[in-house]
Amino acid sequence: MHSGLGLKRKEYFIRLRGDQLLTYLPQTGSCLSNLNTPTRLSTTTMVTFDNTSLNHSAFYCKFNEEFKYILLPVSYSLVFIVGLVLNTTALYVIMCRRKRWTPSTIYMFNLTMCDTLYILTLPFLVYYYADENDWPFTEPLCKIIRFLFYANLYGSILFLCCISLHRFVGICYPVHSLHWVSGRRARLVSGGVWAIVLLCQAPLLYFSRTSNKYGRNICYDTTSPELFDDFLVYSSVVSVLMFALPFMVVMVCYGLMMRKLLEPTWEAEGREGERGCLAGRRSKQKSVKMIIIVLATFMLCFLPFHLTRSLYYSFRYLRQVDPAQISCSLLEGSSIAYKVTRPFASANSCLDPILYFLSGQETRNEIKKTITKSTKTVNVDSRSTTEF
Repeated sequence: MHSGLGLKRKEYFIRLRGDQLLTYLPQTGSCLSNLNTPTRLSTTTMVTFDNTSLNHSAFYCKFNEEFKYILLPVSYSLVFIVGLVLNTTALYVIMCRRKRWTPSTIYMFNLTMCDTLYILTLPFLVYYYADENDWPFTEPLCKIIRFLFYANLYGSILFLCCISLHRFVGICYPVHSLHWVSGRRARLVSGGVWAIVLLCQAPLLYFSRTSNKYGRNICYDTTSPELFDDFLVYSSVVSVLMFALPFMVVMVCYGLMMRKLLEPTWEAEGREGERGCLAGRRSKQKSVKMIIIVLATFMLCFLPFHLTRSLYYSFRYLRQVDPAQISCSLLEGSSIAYKVTRPFASANSCLDPILYFLSGQETRNEIKKTITKSTKTVNVDSRSTTEF
Protein backbone atom coordinates (compact mmCIF):
# COMPACT_ATOMS: atom_id res chain seq x y z
CA MET A 1 0.00 0.00 0.00
CA HIS A 2 1.54 3.29 -1.10
CA SER A 3 0.68 6.69 0.34
CA GLY A 4 1.20 10.03 -1.26
CA LEU A 5 0.82 13.62 -0.02
CA GLY A 6 -0.17 16.58 -2.20
CA LEU A 7 0.09 20.10 -0.79
CA LYS A 8 -1.84 21.74 -3.61
CA ARG A 9 -5.30 22.80 -2.45
CA LYS A 10 -4.45 21.19 0.92
CA GLU A 11 -5.56 17.76 -0.28
CA TYR A 12 -3.86 14.52 0.75
CA PHE A 13 -4.00 11.42 -1.38
CA ILE A 14 -4.13 7.89 -0.01
CA ARG A 15 -3.51 5.13 -2.54
CA LEU A 16 -5.41 1.96 -1.84
CA ARG A 17 -5.29 -1.46 -3.48
CA GLY A 18 -5.19 -1.41 -7.25
CA ASP A 19 -5.91 1.93 -8.86
CA GLN A 20 -8.25 3.27 -6.19
CA LEU A 21 -7.33 6.70 -4.90
CA LEU A 22 -8.94 8.64 -2.05
CA THR A 23 -8.63 12.39 -1.60
CA TYR A 24 -8.55 13.41 2.06
CA LEU A 25 -9.87 16.92 2.70
CA PRO A 26 -8.53 18.24 6.02
CA GLN A 27 -11.01 21.11 6.05
CA THR A 28 -13.97 18.74 6.25
CA GLY A 29 -12.28 15.65 7.65
CA SER A 30 -13.76 13.58 4.82
CA CYS A 31 -12.44 11.38 2.02
CA LEU A 32 -13.54 11.59 -1.61
CA SER A 33 -12.97 8.82 -4.11
CA ASN A 34 -11.78 9.44 -7.63
CA LEU A 35 -14.30 6.80 -8.65
CA ASN A 36 -18.02 7.21 -8.93
CA THR A 37 -18.63 4.23 -6.64
CA PRO A 38 -18.05 4.35 -2.87
CA THR A 39 -14.56 3.27 -1.84
CA ARG A 40 -13.96 1.17 1.27
CA LEU A 41 -10.61 1.09 3.03
CA SER A 42 -8.74 -2.21 2.98
CA THR A 43 -9.37 -4.29 6.09
CA THR A 44 -5.66 -4.96 6.44
CA THR A 45 -4.77 -1.32 7.05
CA MET A 46 -5.93 1.29 9.50
CA VAL A 47 -5.08 4.87 8.62
CA THR A 48 -4.84 7.23 11.59
CA PHE A 49 -4.85 10.98 11.00
CA ASP A 50 -3.23 12.68 13.96
CA ASN A 51 -4.41 16.19 13.20
CA THR A 52 -6.24 17.98 10.45
CA SER A 53 -3.85 20.93 10.45
CA LEU A 54 -1.37 21.36 7.62
CA ASN A 55 1.63 20.81 9.90
CA HIS A 56 0.47 17.46 11.24
CA SER A 57 -1.53 15.91 8.43
CA ALA A 58 1.60 14.58 6.74
CA PHE A 59 2.31 12.38 9.75
CA TYR A 60 -0.51 9.86 9.73
CA CYS A 61 0.20 6.18 10.48
CA LYS A 62 -0.83 2.94 8.78
CA PHE A 63 -1.54 0.01 11.12
CA ASN A 64 -1.81 -3.61 10.08
CA GLU A 65 -4.55 -4.89 12.39
CA GLU A 66 -5.48 -8.12 10.65
CA PHE A 67 -4.23 -10.16 13.62
CA LYS A 68 -6.80 -8.79 16.06
CA TYR A 69 -9.68 -10.10 13.97
CA ILE A 70 -8.48 -13.59 14.86
CA LEU A 71 -6.88 -13.07 18.28
CA LEU A 72 -9.74 -11.25 20.02
CA PRO A 73 -12.70 -13.37 18.80
CA VAL A 74 -10.88 -16.64 19.58
CA SER A 75 -9.59 -15.54 23.00
CA TYR A 76 -12.88 -13.90 24.03
CA SER A 77 -14.79 -17.04 22.99
CA LEU A 78 -12.54 -19.27 25.13
CA VAL A 79 -12.85 -16.93 28.11
CA PHE A 80 -16.62 -16.84 27.67
CA ILE A 81 -16.99 -20.63 27.65
CA VAL A 82 -14.54 -21.43 30.46
CA GLY A 83 -15.46 -18.40 32.57
CA LEU A 84 -19.20 -18.99 32.25
CA VAL A 85 -18.89 -22.60 33.46
CA LEU A 86 -16.62 -21.70 36.39
CA ASN A 87 -18.54 -18.63 37.53
CA THR A 88 -22.00 -20.19 37.28
CA THR A 89 -20.70 -23.14 39.30
CA ALA A 90 -19.30 -20.76 41.91
CA LEU A 91 -22.58 -18.83 42.05
CA TYR A 92 -24.55 -22.05 42.48
CA VAL A 93 -22.33 -23.23 45.33
CA ILE A 94 -22.46 -19.84 47.07
CA MET A 95 -26.19 -19.27 46.72
CA CYS A 96 -27.56 -22.81 47.01
CA ARG A 97 -25.03 -24.82 48.99
CA ARG A 98 -23.53 -22.42 51.51
CA LYS A 99 -25.55 -22.32 54.73
CA ARG A 100 -23.64 -19.46 56.37
CA TRP A 101 -22.34 -16.38 54.61
CA THR A 102 -19.06 -15.15 56.09
CA PRO A 103 -17.49 -11.81 55.07
CA SER A 104 -15.23 -13.77 52.68
CA THR A 105 -18.31 -15.36 51.10
CA ILE A 106 -19.92 -11.94 50.61
CA TYR A 107 -16.83 -10.58 48.86
CA MET A 108 -16.48 -13.70 46.71
CA PHE A 109 -20.16 -13.51 45.72
CA ASN A 110 -19.74 -9.91 44.53
CA LEU A 111 -16.50 -10.78 42.74
CA THR A 112 -18.22 -13.66 40.97
CA MET A 113 -21.12 -11.39 39.98
CA CYS A 114 -18.62 -8.93 38.48
CA ASP A 115 -16.97 -11.69 36.47
CA THR A 116 -20.30 -13.10 35.29
CA LEU A 117 -21.58 -9.71 34.09
CA TYR A 118 -18.23 -9.10 32.41
CA ILE A 119 -18.39 -12.45 30.61
CA LEU A 120 -21.89 -11.73 29.30
CA THR A 121 -20.52 -8.76 27.30
CA LEU A 122 -18.01 -10.91 25.43
CA PRO A 123 -20.34 -12.46 22.77
CA PHE A 124 -21.10 -8.96 21.44
CA LEU A 125 -17.39 -8.18 21.18
CA VAL A 126 -16.67 -11.58 19.59
CA TYR A 127 -19.18 -10.79 16.85
CA TYR A 128 -17.85 -7.23 16.45
CA TYR A 129 -14.20 -8.19 16.01
CA ALA A 130 -14.97 -11.30 13.95
CA ASP A 131 -16.84 -8.99 11.56
CA GLU A 132 -13.73 -6.79 11.41
CA ASN A 133 -14.86 -3.75 13.42
CA ASP A 134 -18.38 -3.54 12.02
CA TRP A 135 -20.89 -2.94 14.84
CA PRO A 136 -24.33 -4.22 13.78
CA PHE A 137 -26.19 -2.99 16.86
CA THR A 138 -27.32 0.42 18.09
CA GLU A 139 -25.13 3.10 19.65
CA PRO A 140 -26.83 2.80 23.09
CA LEU A 141 -25.94 -0.91 23.13
CA CYS A 142 -22.34 -0.03 22.20
CA LYS A 143 -22.24 2.33 25.20
CA ILE A 144 -23.72 -0.29 27.54
CA ILE A 145 -21.32 -3.03 26.41
CA ARG A 146 -18.24 -0.83 26.81
CA PHE A 147 -19.52 0.41 30.17
CA LEU A 148 -20.18 -3.11 31.52
CA PHE A 149 -16.88 -4.36 30.13
CA TYR A 150 -14.78 -1.86 32.09
CA ALA A 151 -17.08 -1.48 35.10
CA ASN A 152 -16.89 -5.18 35.89
CA LEU A 153 -13.18 -5.33 35.10
CA TYR A 154 -12.46 -2.66 37.73
CA GLY A 155 -15.07 -4.14 40.05
CA SER A 156 -13.07 -7.38 40.02
CA ILE A 157 -9.90 -5.48 40.93
CA LEU A 158 -11.54 -3.71 43.86
CA PHE A 159 -13.18 -6.85 45.24
CA LEU A 160 -9.86 -8.72 45.01
CA CYS A 161 -8.43 -5.85 47.03
CA CYS A 162 -11.23 -6.24 49.61
CA ILE A 163 -10.56 -9.99 49.90
CA SER A 164 -6.85 -9.30 50.37
CA LEU A 165 -7.49 -6.68 53.09
CA HIS A 166 -9.90 -9.03 54.84
CA ARG A 167 -7.34 -11.83 54.87
CA PHE A 168 -4.60 -9.42 55.94
CA VAL A 169 -6.58 -8.32 59.02
CA GLY A 170 -7.36 -11.93 59.92
CA ILE A 171 -3.70 -12.99 59.80
CA CYS A 172 -1.85 -9.95 61.11
CA TYR A 173 -4.47 -8.76 63.61
CA PRO A 174 -6.45 -11.88 64.57
CA VAL A 175 -7.80 -10.47 67.84
CA HIS A 176 -8.88 -7.13 66.38
CA SER A 177 -10.47 -8.89 63.39
CA LEU A 178 -13.16 -10.27 65.71
CA HIS A 179 -14.44 -6.70 66.14
CA TRP A 180 -13.46 -5.18 62.79
CA VAL A 181 -14.78 -7.89 60.48
CA SER A 182 -18.48 -8.79 60.26
CA GLY A 183 -21.04 -9.74 57.66
CA ARG A 184 -22.80 -6.38 58.01
CA ARG A 185 -19.60 -4.43 57.38
CA ALA A 186 -18.72 -6.65 54.44
CA ARG A 187 -22.12 -5.88 52.86
CA LEU A 188 -21.61 -2.14 53.44
CA VAL A 189 -18.13 -2.27 51.90
CA SER A 190 -19.46 -4.23 48.92
CA GLY A 191 -22.21 -1.65 48.38
CA GLY A 192 -19.58 1.10 48.53
CA VAL A 193 -17.41 -0.68 45.96
CA TRP A 194 -20.33 -0.97 43.53
CA ALA A 195 -21.15 2.73 44.02
CA ILE A 196 -17.52 3.76 43.34
CA VAL A 197 -17.30 1.56 40.25
CA LEU A 198 -20.56 2.84 38.76
CA LEU A 199 -19.63 6.46 39.51
CA CYS A 200 -16.12 6.21 38.06
CA GLN A 201 -17.22 4.34 34.93
CA ALA A 202 -20.31 6.46 34.22
CA PRO A 203 -18.33 8.83 31.90
CA LEU A 204 -17.86 5.88 29.53
CA LEU A 205 -21.53 6.23 28.64
CA TYR A 206 -20.57 9.64 27.22
CA PHE A 207 -17.22 8.76 25.65
CA SER A 208 -18.30 5.47 24.04
CA ARG A 209 -19.98 6.04 20.71
CA THR A 210 -20.30 4.71 17.19
CA SER A 211 -19.20 6.23 13.91
CA ASN A 212 -19.66 5.19 10.30
CA LYS A 213 -16.26 5.07 8.63
CA TYR A 214 -15.78 3.81 5.08
CA GLY A 215 -18.83 1.58 5.15
CA ARG A 216 -18.17 0.23 8.65
CA ASN A 217 -20.01 1.14 11.84
CA ILE A 218 -17.24 1.43 14.45
CA CYS A 219 -17.94 1.01 18.17
CA TYR A 220 -14.97 2.86 19.68
CA ASP A 221 -13.02 1.10 22.41
CA THR A 222 -11.81 4.52 23.60
CA THR A 223 -13.81 7.36 22.09
CA SER A 224 -14.10 9.35 18.89
CA PRO A 225 -10.86 11.12 17.78
CA GLU A 226 -12.09 14.62 18.66
CA LEU A 227 -12.67 13.57 22.30
CA PHE A 228 -9.45 11.61 22.75
CA ASP A 229 -7.63 14.32 24.75
CA ASP A 230 -10.42 14.45 27.33
CA PHE A 231 -10.66 10.68 27.38
CA LEU A 232 -6.92 10.39 28.04
CA VAL A 233 -7.25 12.51 31.21
CA TYR A 234 -10.24 10.48 32.39
CA SER A 235 -8.58 7.14 31.63
CA SER A 236 -5.40 8.15 33.47
CA VAL A 237 -7.31 9.14 36.61
CA VAL A 238 -9.31 5.89 36.56
CA SER A 239 -6.16 3.79 36.09
CA VAL A 240 -4.52 5.41 39.11
CA LEU A 241 -7.55 5.24 41.40
CA MET A 242 -8.90 1.83 40.38
CA PHE A 243 -5.76 -0.09 39.48
CA ALA A 244 -2.52 1.48 40.72
CA LEU A 245 -3.74 2.22 44.26
CA PRO A 246 -5.47 -1.18 44.79
CA PHE A 247 -2.39 -2.91 43.37
CA MET A 248 -0.14 -1.09 45.86
CA VAL A 249 -2.50 -1.98 48.72
CA VAL A 250 -2.48 -5.66 47.70
CA MET A 251 1.31 -5.75 47.44
CA VAL A 252 1.78 -4.15 50.88
CA CYS A 253 -0.80 -6.46 52.49
CA TYR A 254 0.75 -9.59 51.03
CA GLY A 255 4.26 -8.49 51.97
CA LEU A 256 3.18 -8.07 55.59
CA MET A 257 1.20 -11.30 55.48
CA MET A 258 4.17 -13.30 54.22
CA ARG A 259 6.37 -11.86 56.93
CA LYS A 260 3.79 -12.88 59.54
CA LEU A 261 3.31 -16.36 58.08
CA LEU A 262 7.07 -17.00 58.07
CA GLU A 263 7.31 -16.42 61.80
CA PRO A 264 8.07 -19.78 63.50
CA THR A 265 5.49 -19.25 66.22
CA TRP A 266 2.59 -18.22 63.93
CA GLU A 267 1.04 -21.68 63.48
CA ALA A 268 0.74 -22.23 67.25
CA GLU A 269 -0.18 -18.63 68.09
CA GLY A 270 -3.46 -18.62 70.00
CA ARG A 271 -3.88 -22.39 69.52
CA GLU A 272 -3.40 -25.26 71.91
CA GLY A 273 -2.58 -28.91 71.33
CA GLU A 274 -1.96 -30.90 68.17
CA ARG A 275 -5.37 -30.10 66.71
CA GLY A 276 -4.74 -26.38 67.08
CA CYS A 277 -1.37 -26.63 65.31
CA LEU A 278 -2.99 -28.63 62.50
CA ALA A 279 -5.63 -25.93 62.08
CA GLY A 280 -2.84 -23.36 62.00
CA ARG A 281 -1.03 -25.20 59.22
CA ARG A 282 -4.22 -25.47 57.16
CA SER A 283 -4.91 -21.76 57.61
CA LYS A 284 -1.35 -21.00 56.55
CA GLN A 285 -1.66 -23.18 53.42
CA LYS A 286 -4.95 -21.51 52.49
CA SER A 287 -3.42 -18.05 52.92
CA VAL A 288 -0.38 -18.92 50.80
CA LYS A 289 -2.63 -20.28 48.02
CA MET A 290 -4.70 -17.10 48.07
CA ILE A 291 -1.59 -14.92 47.92
CA ILE A 292 -0.24 -16.83 44.92
CA ILE A 293 -3.52 -16.74 42.98
CA VAL A 294 -4.28 -13.05 43.61
CA LEU A 295 -0.73 -11.95 42.79
CA ALA A 296 -0.80 -14.10 39.64
CA THR A 297 -4.07 -12.44 38.64
CA PHE A 298 -2.62 -8.96 39.06
CA MET A 299 0.75 -9.75 37.49
CA LEU A 300 -0.52 -11.76 34.51
CA CYS A 301 -3.90 -10.15 33.82
CA PHE A 302 -4.15 -6.58 35.05
CA LEU A 303 -0.57 -5.26 35.07
CA PRO A 304 0.36 -5.97 31.40
CA PHE A 305 -3.00 -4.64 30.21
CA HIS A 306 -2.70 -1.33 32.07
CA LEU A 307 0.97 -0.82 31.22
CA THR A 308 0.54 -1.39 27.48
CA ARG A 309 -2.67 0.64 27.34
CA SER A 310 -1.07 3.59 29.15
CA LEU A 311 1.93 3.36 26.84
CA TYR A 312 -0.22 3.31 23.71
CA TYR A 313 -2.39 6.22 24.87
CA SER A 314 0.68 8.27 25.79
CA PHE A 315 2.41 7.62 22.46
CA ARG A 316 -0.78 8.44 20.58
CA TYR A 317 -1.13 11.74 22.44
CA LEU A 318 2.55 12.69 22.02
CA ARG A 319 2.42 12.01 18.30
CA GLN A 320 -0.67 14.15 18.04
CA VAL A 321 1.15 17.02 19.80
CA ASP A 322 4.45 16.61 17.96
CA PRO A 323 4.63 13.83 15.31
CA ALA A 324 8.42 14.06 15.23
CA GLN A 325 8.62 12.63 18.78
CA ILE A 326 7.00 9.26 18.07
CA SER A 327 7.55 7.22 14.94
CA CYS A 328 4.74 5.26 13.29
CA SER A 329 6.51 1.97 13.97
CA LEU A 330 6.74 2.78 17.69
CA LEU A 331 3.06 3.77 17.82
CA GLU A 332 2.05 0.63 15.95
CA GLY A 333 4.18 -1.55 18.24
CA SER A 334 2.49 -0.11 21.33
CA SER A 335 -0.92 -0.59 19.73
CA ILE A 336 -0.18 -4.25 18.99
CA ALA A 337 1.10 -4.83 22.54
CA TYR A 338 -2.06 -3.26 23.97
CA LYS A 339 -4.33 -5.46 21.85
CA VAL A 340 -2.35 -8.60 22.68
CA THR A 341 -2.77 -8.00 26.42
CA ARG A 342 -6.55 -7.55 26.21
CA PRO A 343 -7.18 -11.32 26.39
CA PHE A 344 -4.98 -11.47 29.51
CA ALA A 345 -7.24 -8.96 31.24
CA SER A 346 -10.27 -11.02 30.26
CA ALA A 347 -8.68 -14.23 31.57
CA ASN A 348 -8.99 -12.81 35.09
CA SER A 349 -12.65 -13.89 35.07
CA CYS A 350 -11.45 -17.51 34.78
CA LEU A 351 -8.89 -17.22 37.58
CA ASP A 352 -11.19 -15.65 40.18
CA PRO A 353 -13.45 -18.73 40.58
CA ILE A 354 -10.33 -20.85 41.14
CA LEU A 355 -9.50 -18.54 44.05
CA TYR A 356 -12.91 -19.37 45.53
CA PHE A 357 -12.64 -23.10 44.90
CA LEU A 358 -9.25 -23.24 46.63
CA SER A 359 -10.18 -20.89 49.46
CA GLY A 360 -11.14 -23.61 51.93
CA GLN A 361 -12.01 -27.18 52.63
CA GLU A 362 -15.68 -26.36 53.17
CA THR A 363 -15.96 -24.97 49.65
CA ARG A 364 -14.30 -28.03 48.12
CA ASN A 365 -16.64 -30.32 50.08
CA GLU A 366 -19.67 -28.44 48.75
CA ILE A 367 -18.38 -28.78 45.18
CA LYS A 368 -17.79 -32.50 45.66
CA LYS A 369 -21.33 -32.91 47.02
CA THR A 370 -22.73 -31.03 44.03
CA ILE A 371 -20.78 -33.16 41.54
CA THR A 372 -21.71 -36.39 43.38
CA LYS A 373 -25.38 -35.42 43.46
CA SER A 374 -25.34 -34.62 39.73
CA THR A 375 -23.62 -37.94 38.95
CA LYS A 376 -26.18 -39.89 40.99
CA THR A 377 -29.03 -38.10 39.20
CA VAL A 378 -27.55 -38.98 35.82
CA ASN A 379 -27.09 -42.63 36.85
CA VAL A 380 -30.67 -42.89 38.15
CA ASP A 381 -32.04 -41.39 34.95
CA SER A 382 -29.99 -43.76 32.81
CA ARG A 383 -31.17 -46.80 34.81
CA SER A 384 -34.78 -45.68 34.54
CA THR A 385 -34.41 -45.31 30.80
CA THR A 386 -32.87 -48.79 30.54
CA GLU A 387 -35.65 -50.39 32.61
CA PHE A 388 -38.27 -48.68 30.50
